[in-house]
Amino acid sequence: PHGVPDDNIVENGDFITMDFGAVYKGYHSDMTRTVAVGSITDEQKYVYDTTLKAQLAAIEKIKAGAVCGDIDKTARDIIYDAGYKGCFGHALGHSVGIDVHESPNLSPNNQAILQVGNVVTVEPGIYIENKFGVRIEDMVYVTGDGCINLTSSKKELLIL
Repeated sequence: PHGVPDDNIVENGDFITMDFGAVYKGYHSDMTRTVAVGSITDEQKYVYDTTLKAQLAAIEKIKAGAVCGDIDKTARDIIYDAGYKGCFGHALGHSVGIDVHESPNLSPNNQAILQVGNVVTVEPGIYIENKFGVRIEDMVYVTGDGCINLTSSKKELLIL
């Protein structure tokens, strides 16, 4: 899930995952987008679409009073039901603030309850060993009846 620099040359059919953020007045941001180079396979398109579907479904579940583990399960179930069990090896998200990784986390078995004002990432990913990976990450602000997405970058698959 975390890229490591190497000497590989970017080629047609590669996915490139970009995870970045900024610091403003001591507060962090965090987002990830995955883009494709040239043409992609049907499997790559399916994995991208499944990741996006999982993210959108999880975002719909976020509101004050929601259990963190339940939100993670929403995304994880979509990914696993699509045939990618074992390919989502990290938590769905984490809180962001003074530090880029804070609590509570949107992770399996976490029974913490979201509160109004929490800022959390929603970043499902599917990583197929020795092939490719996809992650889409937004940062959202928790409200009493939902959340406000603070990330305005488009999420449609961009093919360069």
